[in-house]
Amino acid sequence: TKRMSFKDLMFGMIFLLQTTVGILGNFSLLLQYIILYFTKCRLRSTDLILKHLSVGNFLSILCKGIPKTMEGFGWKNFLNDFGCKFVLYVHRVGRGVSFGSTCLLSIFQAITISPRNSRWAELQVKTPKYMGFSIFSCWILHMLLNTDFLVSVTSSWSNKSITNKKDYGYCSSVRIDQTTGLLNSLWLALPDVVTLGLMLWFSGSMVFILYKHKQRVQHIHRNSISPRASAETRATQTILVLVSTFVYFYILSSIFQVFIAVFYQPTWWILHMDALISMCFPTVSPLILMSCDSSLSRLCFAVIKKTKFP
Repeated sequence: TKRMSFKDLMFGMIFLLQTTVGILGNFSLLLQYIILYFTKCRLRSTDLILKHLSVGNFLSILCKGIPKTMEGFGWKNFLNDFGCKFVLYVHRVGRGVSFGSTCLLSIFQAITISPRNSRWAELQVKTPKYMGFSIFSCWILHMLLNTDFLVSVTSSWSNKSITNKKDYGYCSSVRIDQTTGLLNSLWLALPDVVTLGLMLWFSGSMVFILYKHKQRVQHIHRNSISPRASAETRATQTILVLVSTFVYFYILSSIFQVFIAVFYQPTWWILHMDALISMCFPTVSPLILMSCDSSLSRLCFAVIKKTKFP
């Protein structure tokens, strides 16, 4: 119908805008860190995690936004079996890495700003050594967890004789009963729940540490606060904003994921809203980092320094 065509076009335009902003934002953030590296600017310990966060966001947006945009503009059944498996698998891996990177940010930052007399003081020296291993483990974990998509997902136009399929728009999967679908979703969500719990715990620890620090320096003049302390405070506040944004969009996305798992055949509106919300954090996070972080000022300083003092 014309109304359905108008709604498809409307969502297609929204997905196109969201995909464009997300790809440009994450690419700009990643390019910023690459320039910082080649200009020999001093990188912080969390910059490595932020680079992988950008890559995870980029893959997630690319493999979700472009197919949904094409679907909205009227392209139907444009992916074969391999294309469906590849697109959904890479999207899930990118989403998982984005999730894990955000959690690692909160963990490492909470350890970094912890007082020297705390129980985490011994880890402050060791954390940079384990950062690369943690990120590598995050990639491997989500690559293994999402192998189910390589088996269960097919294209919508292949095997049309099979009627027992659950349609997701441009892709589909073999339909299972509601109880099994819900249990399968809960099993896939278990690592997310554990990671979310760690993220909230360490974010709460950061809030507590910042509160105690503010109490200690209230009687000290603002100019007496060391630049390092203020820089760490700004970085911590940025990560807290990032984590809060993630938790908000994750809760909304989880609600729609439950609907998709429970409903025998998810409606057009639920599928589109789930895709829209799942892309919000990867799209917004680089904007948050670039607006709140001091990396841009470090980049400008590095370029000016290299220009004046070759």
